[in-house]
Amino acid sequence: MSEAPAVPRTVSADRAPTDGIGLLLRPPEPRAGRLLLPARVGAMCAVELQKLRHDRTELYTRAVQPALWLLIFGQTFTHIRAIPTGGIPYIDYLAPGIIAQSAMFIAIFYGIQIIWERDAGILNKLLVTPTPRPALITGKAFAAGVKSLVQAVVVILIAAVLGVALTWNPLKLLGVAVIVVLGSAFFSCLSMTIAGIVLSRDRLMGIGQAITMPLFFGSNALYPVSVMPGWLQAITSFNPLGYEVDALRGLLVGTHHHLAADFAVLAVAAALGIAAASSLLGRLAR
Repeated sequence: MSEAPAVPRTVSADRAPTDGIGLLLRPPEPRAGRLLLPARVGAMCAVELQKLRHDRTELYTRAVQPALWLLIFGQTFTHIRAIPTGGIPYIDYLAPGIIAQSAMFIAIFYGIQIIWERDAGILNKLLVTPTPRPALITGKAFAAGVKSLVQAVVVILIAAVLGVALTWNPLKLLGVAVIVVLGSAFFSCLSMTIAGIVLSRDRLMGIGQAITMPLFFGSNALYPVSVMPGWLQAITSFNPLGYEVDALRGLLVGTHHHLAADFAVLAVAAALGIAAASSLLGRLAR
């Protein structure tokens, strides 16, 4: 008995192909649709925060520097009254700037961790998972934001003990949390972007140390922009830390009223930072 001739299987334009046993072969999910999938971003953030759960020493040691700024610098200049603060005690003016500074110092060296993950082979394993690179970077960036948020709580408590007149309005404190997370997300992405360029922990450490002080002293964290020379005022307008300090000061002390602009600048900066760090992530894995 002769076999029936094989009938070639055709696929219509409006039907997806099958694997021969009736299972639908779906085309790959568009990358843009998976760009910032919340579950994957949340998973990456949780993985990063597990490290903090197992070793809290970093939080305790990093709380020393902001405490010294408030105890020594803040109280000394409050008595000197050499810096115009709009009629509020200098330590009240300083506290939001120290919150932003301590958050930046946590985030700005985040690229060292991603270089360590590359050297340990962890990064290559992450890159072969279905998680898109922007989701990997976003998870790490917002983990840095949560770490900085914990640090901000410590600084706020220290400031409260010192008698700093900060607001306790829940909505404003929620705004503070959002600002700290956005600012830390940008600075951690800046660090990871630099890591993707220099590819070395030693180089990244040197660059991080070189830019942190100019970012800090070139902002309004310690003194108002109005007392700066004209050239520095022009540079300050491009410093994201200045917008973070301005927003925190407006929320916690109530001395500034540019919150919408500050939020917008930090959100755009964080988005650009995520895009830049994601585009260079592949260089680290080579």
